[in-house]
Amino acid sequence: MTDEPPTHSQSVRAQLRLREMILAGELSAGSRIAELTLVDKLGVSRTPIRTALMKLEQEGLLEALSNGGYAVRTFTERDVSDAIELRGTLEGLAARLAAERGCAARVLEQAKACLDMIDQLLGNERLDDDAFSAYVAHNERFHALLSEMSGSVVLQRELERVIGLPFASPSGFVISQANSPQARDMLIIAQDQHRQVLLAIEQREGSRSEAIMREHSRMAQRNLSEAMRSPDMHPVPSVRLIRRQT
Repeated sequence: MTDEPPTHSQSVRAQLRLREMILAGELSAGSRIAELTLVDKLGVSRTPIRTALMKLEQEGLLEALSNGGYAVRTFTERDVSDAIELRGTLEGLAARLAAERGCAARVLEQAKACLDMIDQLLGNERLDDDAFSAYVAHNERFHALLSEMSGSVVLQRELERVIGLPFASPSGFVISQANSPQARDMLIIAQDQHRQVLLAIEQREGSRSEAIMREHSRMAQRNLSEAMRSPDMHPVPSVRLIRRQT
């Protein structure tokens, strides 16, 4: 394929597809990225591939090699834990600002509606894969609305950056627990925390709002620990990128 001038959309599509390949385990941890192979696989020229590779290095999924090129990055369990902790800290701040400064009633109502849909899912005694996927979508929407409630463009930008880190999203380990007997119980606890933080924001309780979201991130820390130590260690292919802490 000739190296024709790429469009922005070609670079974006290449970036999204490469991210999917890494997180799905199609490109294994530590493996060197072969540009020509990606050109054939993705059907685009080398220039958008190179742009995508640079973007994925910025995201933290790839590392630049000293002799040129890129390799799929691996993470320590502590790396992931620190990213989750950072998200919890920023979301705690977002909740406190929302409570202390007040937030738009429209956004608050959207968040409540989002939780109503989660309640419907959790009303089933057993959640199948489709239900878990729906939970992930609603959960991520709720956390995005919480960020918006802060009213801080600076904080929203930093939260978006942190959530973009590998495994740091609010639902980063939810699917890995889908077949666990305790899965639904854990989601019910998380949902109660969602409800409690909205109540605290409405009642203008800044410190309580912050504490709830900091505690909420501990659920993700627990899921990380269980995902790394379960007998079936890799229910989600991307977990293979994490080196178990000894």
